[in-house]
Amino acid sequence: MSETELTERCQAEDNEARRVFYEQYAGQMFGICFRYAGDRDTAQDLLHDGFIKAYSSFNKFTYRGEGSLRAWLSRLMVNVSLDYLRKNEASRQALTLDQVPETVEEPQEEDVSLIPHPVLVKFIAELPVGYRTVFNLSVMEKMSHKEIADQLGINEKSSSSQLFRAKKLLAKRINDYLREHNL
Repeated sequence: MSETELTERCQAEDNEARRVFYEQYAGQMFGICFRYAGDRDTAQDLLHDGFIKAYSSFNKFTYRGEGSLRAWLSRLMVNVSLDYLRKNEASRQALTLDQVPETVEEPQEEDVSLIPHPVLVKFIAELPVGYRTVFNLSVMEKMSHKEIADQLGINEKSSSSQLFRAKKLLAKRINDYLREHNL
């Protein structure tokens, strides 16, 4: 089923189209929810909530060409995840400064490519919630610190600081992994 037909049929509340829509996008959208939630159970709940919101919001979606449906759904899933984090005040949780390594050598890109993707995803998932959220918004969603601050209701400097600390913690985990596995 084409994206255009899928959009039209979902807007008409066609349950078969909704099933196809879910099956086509659930895997990718689970990945987005997991990036923000950090655990599978919460990510599954967010995915479920996101699809319910998508089904009820299809009348607000305007098809703008190939890929626009996935982009709209991705943004919706990010927003559902951020709403969850805001309600749980998770974005304000952070490590104290003494828990973040002072100096960490940045791993080289070619070294990072030696680490299996699931391991990198695990490292990101294990970041404190606030760091993980800012990291995802900055690196994955390509948002500026101003946009992140507006989205999370925090100061721009807090966004910048949390991203800096997230990168330091990830660099340490990556370097430790490379040493442990003689890579």
